[in-house]
Amino acid sequence: MPRGWALPLALAVLSGIGLGANPPPALAEGLGLLLLVALAMRCRAAAVGALLVAWMAGAVLMVEDGQLAPGLGGVDLTLEGRLDSVAAQGRLTRLVVSVEHCRPLDPERLPCRTLRRVRLNAYAPPPMVAGERWRLTVRLRPPGGLVNPGTFDYRAWLWREGIQATGYVRDAPPPRRLGVAPADPRRWALALLDDQDLPPRAARWLAALTLGASQRLTDDDWALLNASGTTHLMVISGLHVSLVAAVVLLLGRGLARLAMPTRWRLAVWPWWLAALGAGGYALLAGLEPPALRALTMTLVGLWVSSGRHAPGPWQGWWLALALVLLLDPLSAWRPGLWLSFSAVAMLILIWQGRPRPRGVRGWLWGLVRTQLLLAPGMAAAVLLAFDRLAPAAPLVNLVAVPLVSGLLVPLGLLGWLLAPLPGAMGACWWLFARLAEGLAGGLEAVVAWLPLWHPEPSLALPVALSLLVLAALWGLPGLDGRLRVTASLVLCLVPLLWQPPRVPPGELRVRIHDVGQGQLVELRTAGYRLLYDTGPRFGSGFTPLETLWPPGQAFDMVIVSHADGDHAGGVAALDARHRVERYIGPSTVLPGERGEPCRAGRHWRRDGVDFRLLWPPRTIHGLSDNDRSCVMEVTAGRHRLLLSGDLGKDHERELLSEMQGAVSLLLAGHHGSATSSGPALVAALAPRHLVYSVGRHNPFGHPAPEVVRRFRRAGACQWSTGLDGALTFRLGGETLTRPAAADRTGVRPGVDCGHLALESP
Repeated sequence: MPRGWALPLALAVLSGIGLGANPPPALAEGLGLLLLVALAMRCRAAAVGALLVAWMAGAVLMVEDGQLAPGLGGVDLTLEGRLDSVAAQGRLTRLVVSVEHCRPLDPERLPCRTLRRVRLNAYAPPPMVAGERWRLTVRLRPPGGLVNPGTFDYRAWLWREGIQATGYVRDAPPPRRLGVAPADPRRWALALLDDQDLPPRAARWLAALTLGASQRLTDDDWALLNASGTTHLMVISGLHVSLVAAVVLLLGRGLARLAMPTRWRLAVWPWWLAALGAGGYALLAGLEPPALRALTMTLVGLWVSSGRHAPGPWQGWWLALALVLLLDPLSAWRPGLWLSFSAVAMLILIWQGRPRPRGVRGWLWGLVRTQLLLAPGMAAAVLLAFDRLAPAAPLVNLVAVPLVSGLLVPLGLLGWLLAPLPGAMGACWWLFARLAEGLAGGLEAVVAWLPLWHPEPSLALPVALSLLVLAALWGLPGLDGRLRVTASLVLCLVPLLWQPPRVPPGELRVRIHDVGQGQLVELRTAGYRLLYDTGPRFGSGFTPLETLWPPGQAFDMVIVSHADGDHAGGVAALDARHRVERYIGPSTVLPGERGEPCRAGRHWRRDGVDFRLLWPPRTIHGLSDNDRSCVMEVTAGRHRLLLSGDLGKDHERELLSEMQGAVSLLLAGHHGSATSSGPALVAALAPRHLVYSVGRHNPFGHPAPEVVRRFRRAGACQWSTGLDGALTFRLGGETLTRPAAADRTGVRPGVDCGHLALESP
């Protein structure tokens, strides 16, 4: 390939991926016209570029178009396919299936022939092994997840993994095995590892470091690695694959020097041997996207370093990026891809134009200097990608990188090479276990001293930009030392001087979080923070509240409207992870002695905003659990908010006597169920904005069509957390503006005034 083709190739690939993700009108026609013009002008480069753009756009569009049709949600389907992964969690087993055939059990239904990859839950299934072929009866739904600001985007994760539907396996007809799994050296290696007498953590780390089995790491492992900034060391990365290639290359060149002492530098076969060694290791690691990416970068690196008609480092960088995206277009949405290439780009900048180190001392200083220069740039990249910063990372990586790459990985791989000799293998892994436990203990001590930092969302971007500028100041050669020192001191002041935007006195920020089929509302004034309900706790034990904020948050008050699990399910997680000054709600769900019952008539004022409890009355005998819901009215300036829990229509009429006319924002009672939001309440309140706190594709049909039509006739702008994600309103200003919706994927706009009414399918 000519040297000048690497950058255009990468740009064509990136352009195709971008056009496939956001296709403009007449995309196919435009690309076809461009190809015809290129052919007419006999410009081969332009023709190849047009074809490449079309190919990449088509690959992305096929994934998007293959997603499950909404009309097939909740319908029994028969799938035949191969199990890509099997992860058992007690009675629950999570499956990822590459679909070969799909058809609805009801022949009158839409076809599902375009479905290619799905993620399933199977409850107490028969024994399953990755690689087997099965016939399964399933119920699916289009890919989706909870969407809240600054949290993990499950829907985006499904997209970049190429998963086109999620669901569960049905018992009838029962699953049927169609074919056994082919021979897999990785599965054999994991089984051999399970038979060894190793400490649990050392065994997990050995599997992750040498076989890429990162799924074996526990939540505690990931928490420790994230907090110490060493996550990159525990996956099959370019560092590990290139280490294997370097060792094989050194051995090959040593053999060449013995076999042909006068011409050993001209021998080509050691480079091919290194490439085969790197490929074999990546294949043993499962050739998952991280391993494939690392292998591609390593092969390009071997070509560049060989010097045989190879491009320069930047041409090699662009070529590796183009090849990785050609092989896996969806990796463009994986943060790991850009973190890897950013690290390599920074290494090129750090070493380009600087003399090569000499001697052991020179190389040691070069490695330390490289790590120190790399740290701020990678910290900025992690902060932008994951909204977290590990203050201990620069210090830890000075020790962890050489320890892992110089001792742990070689010891682990040597143990696999010595597998026919159990004694020698056991000795290598015994030493690996001792070093791994020592490293883990050191990481825990450092993290206790410098814990993981989750900055405020408004502070994350200024800090990340400051770190990037700091990395450029010290990484780019030729800059004046005084400029570097002065600018670094100024940049260090950014976190101290930056003032995040705050809610002005007299105003109220209301955020209705997306917690699935449940309810959680966060209210904030200038100096006051209140939660209304805590969201659900699902049967699997997952509590959405745990994903919304890092531990250690402070809340002035938490009101639990009533004891139903979709409103009170997060109380235990809230009390365990955060600090709450006061609880109001049913005594059966509140922790400790800090709770008090909710009763009408209570009133308080914070920062110019009035809070008032309207329901239940002092005598609650005979009321159902839903009708005991704690109803709260909040007034900020000319705007009013009403939160009514699950109060039913029969008691809404009694509530109206306490109200003072129309409200600006209303959270629909009982998630938009037909048992709430009666005609009298809708006519009296006439809300400007209405929000349904519901789960996407929920089985209850919320919101009820008659409720949607009722509010539509009243002129309300209707929103749904199931479609729009979390919604943020600001009350108390001059005007009530359009809310900020967390879901910005463009799949469906918010239900604003002027749109058709929102109705459940």
